[in-house]
This record gives sequence, C-alpha cells and structure tokens, in this order.
Amino acid sequence: MELKDKKILVVGLAKTGVAVTRFLAERGALVTVTDMRDEEALKDVLAELSDLDLCLELGRHVPYSFLMADLIVVSPGVPMDIKPLEMARAQKRRVVSEVELASWFIEAPMVAITGTNGKTTTTTLTGEIFKGCGFDTFVGGNIGNPLIELAMSGERVERVVVELSSFQLEGIESFRPHVAVLLNLTEDHLDRYHSFQEYIDAKLRIFENQGAEDFAVLNIDDPLVAACATRLKARLFPMSRFHELKEGISYRDGFITFAHDGKVLRFGTDGFKLKGVHNLDNIMASMASTLLMRCDGDCAYASVKEFKGLPHRMEFVEEVNGVAYYEDSKGTNVGSVVKSLESFDSGITLIAGGKDKGGSYEPLVQLVSDRVSHLVLIGEARERMHQALGDLTDTRFADTLEEAVDIARRVTQPGGVVLFSPACSSFDMFKNYEERAERFKAAVRAAKEAEGK
Repeated sequence: MELKDKKILVVGLAKTGVAVTRFLAERGALVTVTDMRDEEALKDVLAELSDLDLCLELGRHVPYSFLMADLIVVSPGVPMDIKPLEMARAQKRRVVSEVELASWFIEAPMVAITGTNGKTTTTTLTGEIFKGCGFDTFVGGNIGNPLIELAMSGERVERVVVELSSFQLEGIESFRPHVAVLLNLTEDHLDRYHSFQEYIDAKLRIFENQGAEDFAVLNIDDPLVAACATRLKARLFPMSRFHELKEGISYRDGFITFAHDGKVLRFGTDGFKLKGVHNLDNIMASMASTLLMRCDGDCAYASVKEFKGLPHRMEFVEEVNGVAYYEDSKGTNVGSVVKSLESFDSGITLIAGGKDKGGSYEPLVQLVSDRVSHLVLIGEARERMHQALGDLTDTRFADTLEEAVDIARRVTQPGGVVLFSPACSSFDMFKNYEERAERFKAAVRAAKEAEGK
C-alpha cells in the first residue's frame, strides 16, 4: 500500500503505537494519533514524537477522524469493539493491527507463534535456533520489538520470528506466516472477550491466510487445538508428548523425534537446560518450526541444549532452610499455573492471586488437592480463588506479597517448594509482572538473610 499523503489514524500510543506513528509519518502519511489518555499522562511518549508533524486527539476519540481515515491502525491494547471502530467498519473504513501493516513491507519467511501459554519461550528459542544456524533473524511482535520496527529499519533479514497475541490477530487481513504455531488454548482475557470461543476464534486467525505450501504446527495433545486441524488450508505438522507420530514431532522415553517426508531425526533430552514438562512442548514447537525452514538438525540441537530459558517463567530463586523458591510471575492465567504445578509432585506452597481475568479456576482443582500443601492468596482475586480452591488445602490470605512470602516461609517444611504462580494479571498491585517478580525475589532473599542471622 502506498502511504504517502494517505490519511491514517493510529489508535493507542503505547510502545507499538509510537513505532507505528513514526513509521507512517516518515513515509509521508498524514497521521492523526488518538488516545483516551490526556497530554499530561502521555508527555513522555509525546516527547519521543516531537520531531514529527502529527495531529493529536488526546483524552478522547473523535468519531469524525475514524470515519474519514483511509486507514486505521489499532494498537494491541485497544479493544476492536470500541464504538468509534465499529462505526468506522460500518462505513467500510479499513481497520488493521500493527502486525498486518508491518507484514506488507516484510519479505523474509516468517514463523508466527501463538497460544495461551509458552509463546515467549518458544519465540525466543526459535530465534536462537535460527541465529545459531547462521540465519540473520528478527525476533519480535508481542515480545520485545514491534514487528513494524523491522519494516521501519529497512534491514534485510533471512528469517522472522513473531509472537502474536489474540489482540494482534484480531486486526489481520492478509498476514501470512510460512509456519504458524498454536501451542495450547485455555481460558484467558475473558475480561476483554465476551466468550472463550471468541478468544479461540481470534487465535485461529493465525492460520487464516496460509496455503498448501505453508505449515501449521499444532499441539494435538490439547483437544481444543487438535480440533482445529480440520479447518486448515496449510499442511498439518502435529506435535505430541503422548503419541508417536509418523509425520510430525513427538517425545518418548527421553527422545524427541522429528519425522517429515520420510526423514527422521532423533534428539536426546538429557542435556537440556530448559526444564519442565511444559517446556518440552515449547522445545518441540521451536525445533519443528526451524527444521521445517531448513535448519540443520545438529545445529538446531546444539542451540536447544544451550538455551537456559527466560526470567519470570519457573525461575529458581533461592533455597532457604531446605525449601526451594520458584518465581513464575509470567503465570498470568490458569493454564500456565497448571503446567507449573505439574512440574512438582507434592509439598508445594502456592502463592497466587492478583487481578482476576474472568476465567474458571476449575482446571486447578485436582492439582491443588493432590500436590499443594498450602495456598497463600493475595490481590483482588483472592476471594474468588478462595471460593474455588480454599477448601482443598490449608489456605491463608496475605495483604502484600512480602507477607505471603513470610507465611510461606513459616509453613513450608524442608524439602518442599514455594511456587509463586499467580494465575492472574499484576495490575491490581504492581506496574507489571516484571515488577511483581522482582518484589517476590527481593522478599525471598530477605527471608534468606533473616535465616542466616
């Protein structure tokens, strides 16, 4: 699409909106930016854009601007069902997400990764494998750098790996990855979506524009994901920890097997630094994606063995008085916490709670009953979590994360595990999940210092 002199409206001025605004303005578009926050709240962001000639509509959305735009680009944090956007679509205005816009200017083959849990680890590892095998690679999307930054840089890369949220996928038109990965589907973001099915439908858009020469990597151990196979136009490439596959990637008895068009590669998992059953899924998805896109098997395997994982995802913090403390602040939904609890057999003190996201806590019931000795609840969600889980084990309330760590320290026996995996977002008590993670780790280290005195 030719951008020069086009009237383009950017909705939302978070990191992605800033990058989109600069990209459009530098290509001669007539850019209007709108955000419900006022100029004072956005002063730092506006300073980044002060060299550009922009029309600013802050503290409100002006319907006229939506109705007169040639193109509307929506940031991921802005719901697609706000009234001005509905009015614009009704008048046949073109409404897209940032990843859709970026894809118009990117030619390199792309791996796109979505799912409720494991996206960031899988995306990062996939990028590391490509780089380790000698491909110039851009890694971004919902992780780190917006995809539009690659388009803006003009850099010529050989591979693109992009993590996609359901929000980003809502606004695609022609976006088409060569390999699309769906890791899992569990309830999430029901504070934004009207139903779980609406959330699933947004995720499935990742496959919408693929053709017969593309690949869809599906985790068929997840029944909701497996059910999507009949809707694909791309070539199905299944993955499983529970079933041996003649075509696909699977795990059995300490080995991952990649089988494709008569070629079979086997990789032992003993030397992997990335631990946890859920990470086997992430590893298999990364290996499938990269091996399908011409990475050498030995080279890919070497990159996997070197990968240590990411902060805030089942990160070991300290051992205090014979108790291991794990920080899983990125566990912001129930499905993620299920995977974390499955990593330990018993003796768990689980610290959970935060801003409720509207999903059911039912998937945690059996695991809490079987493996959790103590449950410490914090945040806005604690009453609802108590109603769902409180009768299953010894359950206590804490007003702060530091108090929760102190309770956990007092009740957990040597040999046990304290797991901070909230099942909720952080925004009731913290700026983001990173700040929440650092507060937990600081509290654990303070507890260790106290034990040493």
